[in-house]
Amino acid sequence: MKYRQLTKEQFEGLHEEFALFLATQSIDVKEWSKIKKETPTIAEEEMNVFSDVVWEDVLSKTSYLEHFSETTANLFKCDEKEIHRIAIKINWDINLLKQEGFEWLMQNPMDNSVDVFKGSKEYRTERNLEVFDLIEKGSAISKGEIFEYFSSLVS
Repeated sequence: MKYRQLTKEQFEGLHEEFALFLATQSIDVKEWSKIKKETPTIAEEEMNVFSDVVWEDVLSKTSYLEHFSETTANLFKCDEKEIHRIAIKINWDINLLKQEGFEWLMQNPMDNSVDVFKGSKEYRTERNLEVFDLIEKGSAISKGEIFEYFSSLVS
């Protein structure tokens, strides 16, 4: 398995897609029930393959990630060959996880208490594996508005 198996909730949300996936292998509902009951390891393998297919699709379409803590924000732009990072650190009592703290940052991005660092690097391994690793470490997929906003300020 390349990534990780989807959660039960993710499988439930993708039940139609999973049914189509099984259908491409000539597995209908009755057959799937039989496989789960009689050969759970094969069922597990099918779920793992489907999970990897879903993750590969999602990761290939992911261009931006964000990771916020109380006093830091890490914004990522995931290009094909390299990843760009904007790291923001707040040096006083502002909580970026609260709405008012986030709004303060967006209204005062160049305040003396805000440190902004920008960098880029080529991927060390496969692009999607590195993007997946950031997601597993708590980053969330985003549309990139915050990254682009700060990128325009520190260019």
